[in-house]
Amino acid sequence: MKRIRLTVPDMSCAHCKAAIEESLGRLPGVERAGADPDTKQVEVAFDEGRANEEQIRLAIENAGYSVAA
Repeated sequence: MKRIRLTVPDMSCAHCKAAIEESLGRLPGVERAGADPDTKQVEVAFDEGRANEEQIRLAIENAGYSVAA
């Protein structure tokens, strides 16, 4: 299980948190996703055999949010 932390600068509220966590939750291989609007951080635990960081970034972007480089 791999864990990564990403910065999502435009996440600002509970709705943002829910949208990001829901999008990541639909991604195969994601074990846990926690978004914190106060710190603008998303922590994701995932199975590297089923998901990768690029797919996780795309899931956040598909939810309508940007991921900092």
